[in-house]
Amino acid sequence: MTPSAARVLVVEDERTVAAALAEGLRHDGFAVETAGDGLVALDLGLNGRYDLIVLDLMLPGLAGFDLCTRWRAAGIGTPVLVLTARDGEQDQVRALTLGADDYLPKPFSYRVLLARLRALLRRTGPRDATSLAAGDLVLDRAARTCRRGTAAIDLTPREFALLELLMSRPGRVVPKAFALERVWDGVLAAGETNVLEVYIGYLRRKVDLPFGRHAIGTVRGTGYRLDPDGG
Repeated sequence: MTPSAARVLVVEDERTVAAALAEGLRHDGFAVETAGDGLVALDLGLNGRYDLIVLDLMLPGLAGFDLCTRWRAAGIGTPVLVLTARDGEQDQVRALTLGADDYLPKPFSYRVLLARLRALLRRTGPRDATSLAAGDLVLDRAARTCRRGTAAIDLTPREFALLELLMSRPGRVVPKAFALERVWDGVLAAGETNVLEVYIGYLRRKVDLPFGRHAIGTVRGTGYRLDPDGG
């Protein structure tokens, strides 16, 4: 993704810092929105319109740790870079464990921040990309096709939608309830995970087993995760 296409939410309650970040990122081609309150940021993050989130931990309304927890629990896979004055090892471990993708203590170098944001974009790919790729596993959204290397893979519409959901969040856990809501449009109850498990099995028999791969992993008691390298 080019920076000009990337949408960034800066969650920072210090106005001067937020303004400076927004100015710098806009100068480098990003589209930027800011939020100075945790509760406001929660709603903005849940709408899924962003490609990146820069998150302070110490916020009014709702702390950064809680924001990470709630976004991930809701199935929001937007990459989060924590930018905070809290530089302790325990804080870093906690933030990364709760779902943050990177951690940069203040004071910080803007050039380093920019490089890390661009690295996150390269890793996750465009949110609205026509094609999604995980290693040699490629899903073409426009053509509705799937292939592993040069081998075409025939998927049903439901299998395609489920694989698309997993590939749009590489390396991240997709909760079972979220997958049921997105792929089955809320028709199935959150407890009907047996249907989801059946379709995960279908996908594995098509995109993994014939190629000796293990791209689709199970996170016990939580959901499923796609290996960003394709297994």
